[in-house]
Amino acid sequence: MTAPVFVVESAVLAGVAPGATVRLDGPEGRHAVAVKRLEAGEAVTLADGQGRGVYGTVSAVHGKDALDVAVAEVRDEPQPSPRIVVVQALPKGDRGEVAVETMTEVGVDVVIPWAASRCITQWKGERGAKALAKWRATAREAGKQSRRLRFPEVRELMTTRQLAPLLAQAALAAVLHEEGAEPLAAAALPPGGDIVLVVGPEGGVAPEELAAFAEAGARPYRLGPSVLRTSTAGVAAGALLLGRTGRWS
Repeated sequence: MTAPVFVVESAVLAGVAPGATVRLDGPEGRHAVAVKRLEAGEAVTLADGQGRGVYGTVSAVHGKDALDVAVAEVRDEPQPSPRIVVVQALPKGDRGEVAVETMTEVGVDVVIPWAASRCITQWKGERGAKALAKWRATAREAGKQSRRLRFPEVRELMTTRQLAPLLAQAALAAVLHEEGAEPLAAAALPPGGDIVLVVGPEGGVAPEELAAFAEAGARPYRLGPSVLRTSTAGVAAGALLLGRTGRWS
């Protein structure tokens, strides 16, 4: 079984080399000692969520909320290419967190919440801030669980109008749509840049949104013969593209 991952600030891991000792404390240290009950000699991974990982073993435990890690190896994971960016329409209930969690586990790089016209859920004021914070916390925890060194970026909520420039600048922009003429599995993929996937709400992407996206250069693609829920379409499409681009090889 691979070693558990704990998150530390980038500044803590900056300049760390094999042979060094790193202190893990605070909430993550407390979790490692009090919940995971790690002891001296056990393997552990420290990650900053931005691509740097430190691999080592516990050399000492201090009380109930801190331990020292003897560093054996340091890895710096480069920015992925191409990046997989999923524009996720706001689902109902907790399906948003489910989508973020599973997309993180699969390997999606960026998640952008989208206020589509047919979304029942609305992010406004304090409620919206809490929902965004929950998505970000979900990405962080799923990143740890799936042993990622680089966690996905969860951006601010965007409107259809705000998405247009993003789609226009993408190396490939695709709207997942059951009536798409071309399957995503056959789309010509770029060697780098951003592949942006737009996942609509349960009620589907509105005609005026499809028109706006088409004007920005995003074409509709079908994912398969079945119609997936909004909370699973991004996961399936992301997995398909990660396999096709060679990032899973």
